Amino acid sequence: MAKGKIGAVMKEKREMYLTRAEEQIMQILWDLGEGLVREVRERFPDPKPVRNTVSTVIRILERKGFVGHKTYGNVHVYYPLVSRESYSKSQLLGLMENYFDNSFPAMVSFFAKETDLTIGELDKVLKELRNELKGGTKNE
Repeated sequence: MAKGKIGAVMKEKREMYLTRAEEQIMQILWDLGEGLVREVRERFPDPKPVRNTVSTVIRILERKGFVGHKTYGNVHVYYPLVSRESYSKSQLLGLMENYFDNSFPAMVSFFAKETDLTIGELDKVLKELRNELKGGTKNE
C-alpha cells in the first residue's frame, strides 16, 4: 500500500472509532441487516440493557454516520451505513499502525507466535493468500 493511501486509511480509521457499547450494537445490526430498537435489545444477553440505553446508543451511531433509519409512521427501522468489512479493515489497520509500527510482517509474526501456528499452518495461509491474490484484484 502506498504511503499516501495508508495515511488516508488511517484518517478514515480514526473517524470510525466506536465505544464498546456502540460496537456491540453495530454487531447486532450487521447480523440483523436492519431492526427496531426492541429487536436490537432482544439480541443482547441477560441482563439486557434498558430500552432507553439502546435507543440512545443507536442515535449516537446515527450522528456518527454508522446507522441510518427508515420511518414508518412513528416507528424507526435502523440499518448499518458502514459495513462490517469496512469497520474491521479500519480497526486492523489501526492496530497495525499503533502497535506494530505500520509493519504487516511484524503483526503477522506476532499473531503467529501468540497462536502457536505451525510452519505447515503458516504455509497453508500463504498458499491461500497467493491463490486469493491471483484470483482477485490486489489493492496497491
